[in-house]
Amino acid sequence: MIDIQEIKEALPHRYPMLLVDRVLEVSEDTIVAIKNVTINEPFFNGHFPQYPVMPGVLIMEALAQTAGVLELSKPENKGKLVFYASMDKVKFKKQVVPGDQLVMTATFVKRRGTIAVVEAKAEVDGKLAAIGTLTFAIGN
Repeated sequence: MIDIQEIKEALPHRYPMLLVDRVLEVSEDTIVAIKNVTINEPFFNGHFPQYPVMPGVLIMEALAQTAGVLELSKPENKGKLVFYASMDKVKFKKQVVPGDQLVMTATFVKRRGTIAVVEAKAEVDGKLAAIGTLTFAIGN
């Protein structure tokens, strides 16, 4: 398991853009992490005040950060940055609202040099909220 201090060591993000609260499982190519979604998130002030919903782009950012934690916590990648190149085949299946716990899984399916492709999904209560393929590069 990776705690919040190790997440902050791996990622350059900080509040309010750090969207990974805890890592539950980690292996060589797969990571499972959580984001506790609370009404105190700053984006809920405008998205939408009468019916707060987590923006899809932030769900995908949380998935990208989850994959980043897996790569950047490896000794050979400490101190490097991850540059996200694309999101493909993204689908949103369920709204994410305050009180939800987003369970995020990222699995690396292909690596070539500094380029990696990740299959990522986010679930709430075992139901698919979002899914997509992320491509990124690791740089210095």
